[in-house]
Amino acid sequence: SVSGCGNGGISVASLWTDVNRCGQNGDYTRALKALTKILHENRDDVTALHCKVVCHIQNGSFKEALNVMNTHSKVLGRCILSTLFFVQLYRLERYDECKSVYTDLIRNSQDEYEEERKTNLAAVVAAMSQWEKAPMEDLGLPESTYELCYNATCSLIGQGKLTEALNKLQQAEELCRVSLADDSDMTEEDIQSELAVIHSQMAYVMQLQGRTDEALQLYNQVIKLKPSDVGLLAVTANNIITINKDQNVFDSKKKVKLTNAEGVEYKLAKKQLQAIDFNKALLAMYTNQADQCRKLSSSLQAQNPGHPRPVLIQVAQLCREKQHSRAIELLQVLMMHTAPYYENRYTFSSFSCDVLRSIEEFKHKPGMVSALVTMYSHEEDIDSAIDVFKQAIEHYQSEQPGSATHLALVREAANFKLKYGRKKEAISDLEQLWKQNTKDVHTLAQLISAYSLVDTDKAKSLSKHLPSADTMSFNVDVDELENSHGATYVRKKAAKVVGENPPKEQGHGEIKKKKKKKKGKLPKNYDPKVTPDPERWLPMKERSYYRGKKKGKKKDQIGKGTQGATAGASAELDASKTASSPPTSPRPGSASGSSTAPASGVVPPRQQKPSSSGATRKKAPQKKKKGGKGGW
Repeated sequence: SVSGCGNGGISVASLWTDVNRCGQNGDYTRALKALTKILHENRDDVTALHCKVVCHIQNGSFKEALNVMNTHSKVLGRCILSTLFFVQLYRLERYDECKSVYTDLIRNSQDEYEEERKTNLAAVVAAMSQWEKAPMEDLGLPESTYELCYNATCSLIGQGKLTEALNKLQQAEELCRVSLADDSDMTEEDIQSELAVIHSQMAYVMQLQGRTDEALQLYNQVIKLKPSDVGLLAVTANNIITINKDQNVFDSKKKVKLTNAEGVEYKLAKKQLQAIDFNKALLAMYTNQADQCRKLSSSLQAQNPGHPRPVLIQVAQLCREKQHSRAIELLQVLMMHTAPYYENRYTFSSFSCDVLRSIEEFKHKPGMVSALVTMYSHEEDIDSAIDVFKQAIEHYQSEQPGSATHLALVREAANFKLKYGRKKEAISDLEQLWKQNTKDVHTLAQLISAYSLVDTDKAKSLSKHLPSADTMSFNVDVDELENSHGATYVRKKAAKVVGENPPKEQGHGEIKKKKKKKKGKLPKNYDPKVTPDPERWLPMKERSYYRGKKKGKKKDQIGKGTQGATAGASAELDASKTASSPPTSPRPGSASGSSTAPASGVVPPRQQKPSSSGATRKKAPQKKKKGGKGGW
């Protein structure tokens, strides 16, 4: 029955219905209006006060929440106040204070909300592990419910223990199904909706493990369920965008709308919102929205002045626009602002390595390891290159031990250390490889070589595992191999000459015959008494005495100026005909004037000039023109 009406005939029951509906929809502003009307009827309604504080916290109005708590502290009581204070601190991401408040609350209270408090404390520990990379602390929390089990999984993900986290998520799913099976009103669709958060986290772990196809399938299943939690939808959609990258951008443009839903900012942590904003900027770049990309990256840079990623997005956009000089300038400015304490020792390459290693999801990938090792090797920073190998190997040792990628990294690390003379450091890697395959003779030989510098007795004992010379011999026909189709070198057999050479003695190789050098041909008019022309090796056009081809002489007789101009006058005005004109290209070994002239009066064959001049040369008889029919 309804106790009464107020506010113009609106019942308190209907107001509570509005509060419940608005809470489910995330419309906390409208819920506050209904709660204000309820408190107008009953100023000390504990439930209404409690809900009002929660609504203020969800809206980010923390001062208003504190005012309500301080004004009604006697009515709310210590337990409720502590709970509300915890919620506020959690939203402010002050996790250390959250942990101390709830630890004290669990220790000093015993009621029906004890399990809920432990779940919240587990959520705080998980947040500290994921966002602050704090070491895991065993607080003795049980894993009896799927919520507690799920929060324990988040802590494991923060510590990078992905395989263990995936197993615990499967355990949380089983606990959830068992707890919901007792409720007869729950349909399979309702159960799937409740499991959506667990499945989305499973997909995230798979994505971190490199199982992107399985992760994408699971993410899409969660999206199809259309869960009411806008935070879950936003995170799932964002992770799909990160898998799509520059592919399937049409799907990414649809998914990015889910990250803009109302109330998302109140559901997610700051680092989650930051990651979503980064991916929005990258998506704008991939979809050729240059202005939008610059706008988003500039906004991110203003919000996160010490973070290099917004600047790197701007650099990538400039590179896509082929503005490489501006991109380099931007990177140099970034290096100056983010690493002033390195002074001159901090090179551009070192800065690039630090940026690459800061990308958590990629820093252990084989391609990234290869790039980092190459860059550190170029800088001759071998210790840092070895450290890259070490971290990557430790990662795969814990997540995918014995996998192809793990063993390949161990192999490359060992080869790298041997290449740079770090044989002692290569021993552990080589031992690990040899234990995986004891028939690998090459690895065993490397291991013996490394031990020979450290422990000769160990090297000798390992050498016993080497195969004998008999087992390593192969029945190979050398002649057949050399004459095969794929042989790159074929030994030529020398032809035997009867009676010319004595038989060879055993143990001596073939004696190479000396080839006689052929004498070079000399010109017919060669005079050994005359010094050869020092310019004889130059092209004729580049010699100092070259005066042009004979074919053009005839044209000089035709006047090209005004009527009456003579050929002689035109020749005098031609600067190319004067002796003092500079050469078109330098001639090695020549100086000015007569320094290249021969010492004797005899002109060498390569320097003989035509004896007749243009003035004494006989004119060639002119050919008669054949006239056509009817000509003049």
